[in-house]
Amino acid sequence: MANILTNSQRFALFFDIDGTLVSFKTHEIPASTIQALTQAKANGHRVYIATGRPPVIITNLGSIEHLIDGYITTNGALCFVGNNVISCLPIPKADVLTCVNDSKEKGYSLIIVGKQDVAVLDTKGDVNRIFRQTLAVKNLDKAAPLEQVLEQDILQLTAFFPADYERKFMPRIPQCISGRWHPEFTDITANGADKGKGILTIACHERLSPKQTIAFGDGGNDTSMIVQAGIGIAMGNAIDELKQKADYVTTSVDDNGIMNALRHFEII
Repeated sequence: MANILTNSQRFALFFDIDGTLVSFKTHEIPASTIQALTQAKANGHRVYIATGRPPVIITNLGSIEHLIDGYITTNGALCFVGNNVISCLPIPKADVLTCVNDSKEKGYSLIIVGKQDVAVLDTKGDVNRIFRQTLAVKNLDKAAPLEQVLEQDILQLTAFFPADYERKFMPRIPQCISGRWHPEFTDITANGADKGKGILTIACHERLSPKQTIAFGDGGNDTSMIVQAGIGIAMGNAIDELKQKADYVTTSVDDNGIMNALRHFEII
């Protein structure tokens, strides 16, 4: 079957990282997932990442890196295929400064993602506790000074505040949207930057119909792509709200979820 599909028979497969490709328990990609993606590629389909992570902290995909055709990063704010940037949607500087100043005033932690560098304000240690210890995120030790990052286009602000404060704060940055996938923080991007729009951008670039897209996710920031994709698949470990919007619910990341779904839809 390898390489004999027509363009209309090919699917573009989009995968969230944390809790979808990578287990929260082991911090690794299950062997069954590696096997499934390898077979999907051999069958003529394409593989894309759709993550809230900026490129600098996408460090846990080594076992499948050779299979990846393109990336939706920072929840859709930066999309690229190879070395070609397909779209880049920075946050207006006024909204960036509003959030940075609020973080300093209220004392909550904040990750500021520039186009080249990342800055970290971590007065309470939440970034260290959650990102480094719980999520095993690497490369945050390479964070740049805030002043240096603020000179760049800012693609994302990861604010460590609860949902009730998020509802109060977001009207103060009207040119932004929020995508929460963890109870203790949310990812803020510019209006128009989400994973669903990232899928449309990549599909258009690759000359594929939106109907030829399949998206996998588990968190709140995956909602837009689960709804937008031709087929939206929620992992068994996904939040209930995402499962309700999905076309199909597979098993968990630790229970061969991706392999089972790709078999169900006859991708492999």
